[in-house]
Amino acid sequence: MPPVDISDLAAARAAQKAETFLRVTDTDTTGVTVMDVQQAGVSLRVYRPEGATHPLPAVFRIHGGGFVLGSPDVDHEANLRLCRELPCVVVSPGYRLAPEHPYPTGLEDCYAALCWTGENAVGLGIRADRLAVAGDSAGACLATAVAMLARDRGGPELRLQYLDSPALDDRLSTLSARRFTDTPVWNRRNARLSWTAYLGEGVPGSAGVPVTAAPSRAGTTDLAGLPPAHVVVMAYDPLRDEGVDYARALLDAGVAAELHLFPGTFHGAAMVRHAAVAQRMAAEELTVLRRALAW
Repeated sequence: MPPVDISDLAAARAAQKAETFLRVTDTDTTGVTVMDVQQAGVSLRVYRPEGATHPLPAVFRIHGGGFVLGSPDVDHEANLRLCRELPCVVVSPGYRLAPEHPYPTGLEDCYAALCWTGENAVGLGIRADRLAVAGDSAGACLATAVAMLARDRGGPELRLQYLDSPALDDRLSTLSARRFTDTPVWNRRNARLSWTAYLGEGVPGSAGVPVTAAPSRAGTTDLAGLPPAHVVVMAYDPLRDEGVDYARALLDAGVAAELHLFPGTFHGAAMVRHAAVAQRMAAEELTVLRRALAW
């Protein structure tokens, strides 16, 4: 696996674009209709099983990338798998990235796309009462923040928030955030650069950062009324402890939450698809979403 270094963002974006282009080009889309659309000012990729004759549950799945990298291409294979195996409709938003578009631009893009999804459920062949939001890393931060906005603004009703290795705390003060400085894919240095790009120079760690920017700052009243959550964390990940703490905070707020720490894993370990633990993670994602979206 190539190292991830966002200190040279242009180079990191170019490398990722080249890698994902090859992956998307080679991926078999048999059985799935894939549509790229522009709606609500946001580019969206919609996946729907071919031949479906009735409305299906939907997963609004937000890609990761430290707020500064990524596009729907990053999750293309995973979204195809969810679409086929649940089965469901998957909507992947191409939100605008930091630092060119700092908080709250990416979040508002995602929320606008979620609202469009709910408003167009009939045309998309979606069960409006069977909608989950999901994301990994920065995408998981955006997913739970979108759930907050949906609650506060009367947006679509969500059955679940599936948070994989969530980036939630700009303060980087947990034990794992201080300890894991040289771990694969993600480390303390990348995390600091990521939060600075998203929030602005000098803002991370300061007072007054909104809870929809860094959900770890949320108190009980901020979290009450959110949809049930499934939180997945990796053992050797600087983001591990903030995910554990967030699951506990949700429970304290009366939100149903399930937490799973996978031993022996690092941030992005699911990319090592032949590993038994990565296969367990993929199977669990299907099980959790299928249970939440059962119809």
